[in-house]
Amino acid sequence: MHWLPDLVFLDIETTGGNHTDDRITEVALIKIEGGEILTVWESLINPDMPIPRQITGLTGIADEMVREAPTFKHIAGELYSYLEGQVMVAHNVRFDYGFLKAEYKRMGGTLRQRTLCTVKLSRKLYPHVHGHSLDAIMQRFGLTTKARHRSMGDVQLMLDFLEAIKQDLGSVKVLEAISLQLKGPTLPSGVDESFLNNIQDIPGVYIFYDHTDLPLYIGKSIKLRSRVLSHFASDHVSATEMELAQKVRRIEWRETAGELGALLLESKLIKTMQPAYNRLLRKHKNFYAIQMSHQLNVLPWLKIVTLVDVDPSELEFLYGIFKTKKSAKDLIYKLVDEFQLCCKVLGMEKGKGKCFGEHVGKCTGVCVGKEKHELHHLRLKMSLAPHQLKAWPYQGKVGIKELNIETNKTELHVFEQWCYLETIDSDADLAETIQTKYRLQFDLDIYRLIGKAFSNNHNIIQFDNEQLAYI
Repeated sequence: MHWLPDLVFLDIETTGGNHTDDRITEVALIKIEGGEILTVWESLINPDMPIPRQITGLTGIADEMVREAPTFKHIAGELYSYLEGQVMVAHNVRFDYGFLKAEYKRMGGTLRQRTLCTVKLSRKLYPHVHGHSLDAIMQRFGLTTKARHRSMGDVQLMLDFLEAIKQDLGSVKVLEAISLQLKGPTLPSGVDESFLNNIQDIPGVYIFYDHTDLPLYIGKSIKLRSRVLSHFASDHVSATEMELAQKVRRIEWRETAGELGALLLESKLIKTMQPAYNRLLRKHKNFYAIQMSHQLNVLPWLKIVTLVDVDPSELEFLYGIFKTKKSAKDLIYKLVDEFQLCCKVLGMEKGKGKCFGEHVGKCTGVCVGKEKHELHHLRLKMSLAPHQLKAWPYQGKVGIKELNIETNKTELHVFEQWCYLETIDSDADLAETIQTKYRLQFDLDIYRLIGKAFSNNHNIIQFDNEQLAYI
């Protein structure tokens, strides 16, 4: 062990895989300091809940073994004394670290630890090998243990694994891989490093501010910490991101329950805060649509309208979404040719008398009474049908509920007539949200986002007389 840096090798056993609902049943560690084994420590832990039979079958830890064992709070202080200021090593360290953080959080404390993952180490050093579990590693290197799936047995396996790869690849290569993983991310020089102590890999939105506290950039991710730090990764920084990194002085982040909440919040913040580096979503663009009249005696039958001026409840009478009026007109002319439609009644030609199409045999003559208005209007409607915008499929407001089982955060996103109203996270706000009459304005980004969310989400809630009814 003389070649290793100071590390604490740790493993836990649990009642299951969810750190919110399950609990730790055993913990063991071996602390390396100055190249020597300084501490060997282990303890069974009473989880205050039954251990499932299948877990006992895997680990061998049964209810009667932990009945007289200390609970986590009784060993928390001693365990912390071994971990404080150290690098914690575990196989799939995210699992062990997640459970430990949850246990300390339940006690009102916080655990912040530098970590080293031996799964990542194996993948880094043996990228072409399939399988990096402890069982796969045991088979690959011929390692053995009498206590697989017991904490101390698995800790010893990790140490044996490091010795094996040292023999295989040499200590220099192994230490380089360890150093690379421990080096971790760096923030721009102007940003307070303490930011890294709080942000986690959870869903949410982040905001970069400059030295005058004006917003530079707003982004979203289901893994906030990783996404924020990816902006400053030296191995793939673009000219724009390098410029951005030089200007950032403060980073703010806001947690959401999931990806939908992050998308909605990002869109809202970009349009209200107008950050300099968000070009695509920064402004409400003037998009256009074709509006069809259903009154046969009122001409013209078609108008090109600006989407932001349309009542969202009338979207079903609109066809197509266009960046320019010319694009909308191009579609109308295309349909005129394909379906022998009349440019006069559609509003594409002015003046009295027959349309030009009737002169050249391309119009069926509705403009001169040769075809009934009802039939021509029906053909117009059929020609536009593939381009029709969706009608709102619900009576009034609906919500989509997002629950994050890892963070226990729940949000309800409320929509009406394809418009996003707000996100609520408490029952106290629900009645007010249902009763409030919102000013609805169409937003193309939100329309597309909601369309995808509705097609992929079954957790839709319809509000009816202030009651929730799952659809």
